[in-house]
Amino acid sequence: MPSIDGGYRIVLTADRTLMSEYGGGIFLGFSACVPMGLIPDKLYFSLLCPPINVKQNGLVDVAPCGTRRIEATLLDRGFRREDVIVAHPEHLEKVVGPSTKVLGITENDPLGIGPATSTFTGIFGGKAYMEVKFRELLKHPAVVKFQPKIVVGGPGAWQLEPEEVRKDLGVDCVVIGEGERVVSQIFEKACNGEELPGVVYGEPASVDEIPLIRGATINGLVEIARGCGRGCDFCVPTLQCYRCFPIDRILKEVDVNIKAGRRPLLHAEDVLRYGAKGIEVNEEAVVNLFRSVKNYPGVNDVSMSHFALASVASAPEVIKEISNILGIDKKHWFSGQTGIETGSPEMMKRHMKGKCKPFKPEQWPQVVLNAFEILSENNWVPCATLVLGLPEETERDTEFTLSLVEELKPFKSLIVPLFLVSTGGLKDKAESFTLDKMTPKHSELFLKCWKHNLEWAPILVKEWANLSIKNPILRHGLNLIMSYGIKQAMKLIQICERDYDCNIPDMVRDYRNGEIEVQPLPVRLVHQVIGN
Repeated sequence: MPSIDGGYRIVLTADRTLMSEYGGGIFLGFSACVPMGLIPDKLYFSLLCPPINVKQNGLVDVAPCGTRRIEATLLDRGFRREDVIVAHPEHLEKVVGPSTKVLGITENDPLGIGPATSTFTGIFGGKAYMEVKFRELLKHPAVVKFQPKIVVGGPGAWQLEPEEVRKDLGVDCVVIGEGERVVSQIFEKACNGEELPGVVYGEPASVDEIPLIRGATINGLVEIARGCGRGCDFCVPTLQCYRCFPIDRILKEVDVNIKAGRRPLLHAEDVLRYGAKGIEVNEEAVVNLFRSVKNYPGVNDVSMSHFALASVASAPEVIKEISNILGIDKKHWFSGQTGIETGSPEMMKRHMKGKCKPFKPEQWPQVVLNAFEILSENNWVPCATLVLGLPEETERDTEFTLSLVEELKPFKSLIVPLFLVSTGGLKDKAESFTLDKMTPKHSELFLKCWKHNLEWAPILVKEWANLSIKNPILRHGLNLIMSYGIKQAMKLIQICERDYDCNIPDMVRDYRNGEIEVQPLPVRLVHQVIGN
């Protein structure tokens, strides 16, 4: 794409934390949710969150899938290729100029109030990398100088809905929900110098309305379906509409990524429900999906983003067949994100009835156990979430979850406890969970989860790094950092258990008052890693 004097009319980008492939480890992207300062910035952005390749004119080789969808939508709606560029946020001076009419930004957590971010910053204080880098993007000298209209969309767009927030940040328009039906009109207005609506709510687009991507995505992510339809209380409305893309279309986007040197990462809220007409797994469709992608020319490996434990428990033969297709074994294990959320049948009944289908809420703890056992037998490693502070949650509910986590100890996995954020269906109906609401049982559960993670982390990091990171220096550096971080985290857990009787709020208060010192990474270690 040739550069244009005066800048491109339409510039699409995302904050710096979203413009990284995290060394091929998609789940390392969660590190963008931790407060800046826990890891030296130079080390974080060179080792954990290295930048993607940028061409001389600021164009990026890969970009978030959502950004690619907006790019394709604009091109399909008649905008000229020479007017639209997907650029790196730290190179905007090369693409933003007096001719630039609109800057479109994809964001996951612009204010740092998402579940993962609010959990980490609630405990450690400070501001998360993602929030800091979003604000830096808005204040980039080229943006300040030429003042294009700023349009923000993506999973975290809901955070910018209040007018006072948008005014404070200088955001002209926020798109909440899916963008395919609405962005072309917004960008056309911006290009014509017209006033933009402050908030636009995008409706679910049909499969035919969702254009094929024109460029490769971060980590080769390929969307195979949209929506969910299980109906959890905290779900956003557009996730209720479940749609699957046909195989031939999926393979076209696999091809785009393969040509850019990326392996396909299949993405949906539950990849195992691909082709399902209702809740139950369509075994033939799912197996055909994985076989078709794995057999596509140039594909050596396939990964996936999310799956539901109820789908695993209801279709164990599918897990086995996928493992056979992909050649998964103890040395080449498979991973994906999933949700436990609670061990309480009552909480499932109140807030997540659909999550356990085709099973019943009272069966949920056993469903989770059965699913973890099936996954373990087939060398799958789940990265699971829990939600602390569900509405009307009692101590007994938390005890159910504690018991379940205890039973999951033997299984190679990660279990990440997150604070409830009142959004989606819970917006204005429940309060978000915060540190000062943690009971002793919540603290005990939080610590139990992280002890589980820290016991499995050395094994997981070593095995994953040996397979995924080809550069021996980066692999060695990551192992050093993770080893040091694990030791320090275990020390903090021991202090909390021994000196604070598992009272996390009291310990955090003392930490913020300077009575507990968290050791930073040794300067010698930092220099050793960066120097190499």
